[in-house]
Amino acid sequence: MLIRSARVLQTYVNRCSTWLTSRCFNSVSAQEMQEDVCNVTGPPRILITGSLGQLGTGLAGVLRKKFGRENVIMSDIIRAPEHICKAGPYLYADILDFKNIQEIVVNEQIDWLIHFSALLSAVGEANVPLAMRVNIEGVHNVIEIAKQYKLKLFIPSTIGAFGPTSPQNPTPDLTIQRPRTIYGVSKVHAELLGEYYNHRFGMDFRSLRFPGVISADTNPGGGTTDYAVKVFHDALKTGRFECYLRPDTRMPMMYIEDCLRGVVEFLEVPEKQLQMRTYNVTAMSFTPEELAEEIQKHIPHLKVTYRPDYRQDIADSWPQVFDDSNARSHWGWQHKYDLTKLVTTMLNTLKQQYQ
Repeated sequence: MLIRSARVLQTYVNRCSTWLTSRCFNSVSAQEMQEDVCNVTGPPRILITGSLGQLGTGLAGVLRKKFGRENVIMSDIIRAPEHICKAGPYLYADILDFKNIQEIVVNEQIDWLIHFSALLSAVGEANVPLAMRVNIEGVHNVIEIAKQYKLKLFIPSTIGAFGPTSPQNPTPDLTIQRPRTIYGVSKVHAELLGEYYNHRFGMDFRSLRFPGVISADTNPGGGTTDYAVKVFHDALKTGRFECYLRPDTRMPMMYIEDCLRGVVEFLEVPEKQLQMRTYNVTAMSFTPEELAEEIQKHIPHLKVTYRPDYRQDIADSWPQVFDDSNARSHWGWQHKYDLTKLVTTMLNTLKQQYQ
């Protein structure tokens, strides 16, 4: 605790020094000086639950570069690999244990809570009771703790929050949501509960509906869109890929760097600037066939076959094209990776593993 207090004090001193230096060369009023002094604060203390998944590890790295290694605490219910423990703080955190999360928030002086713990679409369908506990009861715990301790709370949502009766091309932010998976149902629940807590208690709740997220850093994790990650591995390893979706199955996607950057930018938007609490974000939409054709420009011998399984029904109920115009106009969201850049980046990154 003494070390943490010293760190916070040092941050305060550094920021005061920066402020005084800048003010020496600028003419400011007494009122402006008083407001600036009152606004001198340290960086946020951030807890990431479920941080060993696809998004958590990458986001922790981005946030640590921005806010400092010791200010971003990763957590999960399994033992972390050695490189994770060496990279920064890591704690055991069971989101089904209210007191466990509460103790971490209090002891670590948490300001932002980023809640990634969840069972994804295909995995959730295989174990609905567990998905209900993790994806719904877990949200109840973190949202109540966020209210109690006045935290900024981010819970990601998904294209899976929509269903077969939602408009699919394009799918706007506000429309019919009748998902057909427990994963989707739990995400709609989180969206609505977060909006309610914001309206009823003034809690700073934020959510982004992600499309399929493509990354070379982690293995496919059981999501319906994960074919778009596995195809790169199989293309480089064997030159053959069997897809569990039809070749014409169109879904929205984005590269991991766009996704992580978008989360950080969204969390930093002043609350008064947000006109909604949940936004769609995307970068591109493509089919398995279109992705394969782009990869074949680099690996001409790649052979792709198609054998749709139960995940096809899930994909058919999801959006084909995301309308993220509100995110772009309200807080300036912009993607940087299109399909061509995505494929080139993924292949260049993964080649190192298979050479």
